[in-house]
Amino acid sequence: MLMKRVVITGMAAITPLGDNWACVAEKLKSQTTGIQKMPDWSKYKGLNTQLAAPTNFVRPEHYSRKQIRGMGRVAMLATYVTERALQDAGLLADPILKSGRVGIAYGSSSGSFDGLIDFTKMLLNCDKGSLDATSYIRMMGHTCPVNIGLHFGITGRIIPTSSACTSSSQALGYAYETIKHGIQTIMIAGGSDELSPSQPAIFDTLFATSQRNDEPHLTPRPFDKNRDGLVIGEGGASLILEERDYALSRGAPIYAEVVGFGTNSDGLHITKPDCQSMQTAMKLALQDADLAAKAIGYVSAHGTATELGDIAESHATGAVFGHNIPISAMKSYTGHTLGACGAIEAWAAIQMMNEGWFHPTANLDTIDPLCAELDYITAATRLLECEYLMSNNFAFGGINTSLIFKRCLS
Repeated sequence: MLMKRVVITGMAAITPLGDNWACVAEKLKSQTTGIQKMPDWSKYKGLNTQLAAPTNFVRPEHYSRKQIRGMGRVAMLATYVTERALQDAGLLADPILKSGRVGIAYGSSSGSFDGLIDFTKMLLNCDKGSLDATSYIRMMGHTCPVNIGLHFGITGRIIPTSSACTSSSQALGYAYETIKHGIQTIMIAGGSDELSPSQPAIFDTLFATSQRNDEPHLTPRPFDKNRDGLVIGEGGASLILEERDYALSRGAPIYAEVVGFGTNSDGLHITKPDCQSMQTAMKLALQDADLAAKAIGYVSAHGTATELGDIAESHATGAVFGHNIPISAMKSYTGHTLGACGAIEAWAAIQMMNEGWFHPTANLDTIDPLCAELDYITAATRLLECEYLMSNNFAFGGINTSLIFKRCLS
């Protein structure tokens, strides 16, 4: 069977650095991060970190109350960023959306917390009065793809991906495979996550959060000897993937081609990353793309700024690519956006590849000697022309993803 080629024709993102590429690019180039102190979080007893990377997202004015009644913040963010991506691809009003030839692969680490609170109140108060008809819809793990499908009338297949930090990178990979095998013509893919103090509380219990509460501009510090943990962020990104011939037939803009995807699981530990399995995911992506490691010109790192994660990832990357691979981590600017990070980082990496530059890792002043020797981009933007880049993400449960994108010059 002849495999289809898959291209990206529309992209949009909402991040702690802004909601358009020009704004985000400016902050990446100036090494201005989106990390803030959250004074209201001081009321939570035992929560050590008060740092986060919020967005300025608010309910879109043109969304009616009826349209959003089943949406919590996470689904509303996903739906709006998808609207912008479809508009970017020239598909927002296209009849193909309702033809069955368009599907959705979309993820978040969870549903909205307001729905979860409704059920928690019921259990604590022994009173069902806290629930309404949308409580579960807002809370359910597949709230994002379902609400996107309802909003735009999508009738193709839906692939929910809820795998923590690989939610949206798995979504991109599964969307790519769905088109590659001729099952759908177009796929909406990506992920989003909203901000809640319950998220840093998870990592607080694992002693993995940054506590530089009075120095938000100095953290997180991926791969740095003086890192002290991660910072949680929020955001979302949607990418429109299309079968290449169809995209060309309608004169669509093409940002990049998706040429490789690898995903696997460690099968070893629920939270401890495994260097060997990370290597395997990268090699699977290279195998899928039929590329040698030397073809990759840049690696977008997962880069959580946790000791175990940074060390394992850097050595896995070095084992596959050697010491000279340029690498940097966007989470040093946006914090860890959980289910959104894979899509946000792919969006940014593709934009930079097309413009011929890549951001440095913010706050990477002293490379941890326990990390592998790599070509870490530090201090300033790196001008770099490359034809292929790799974007990697690694999640709780030992789930690993690796995506390869090819630059499209026309």
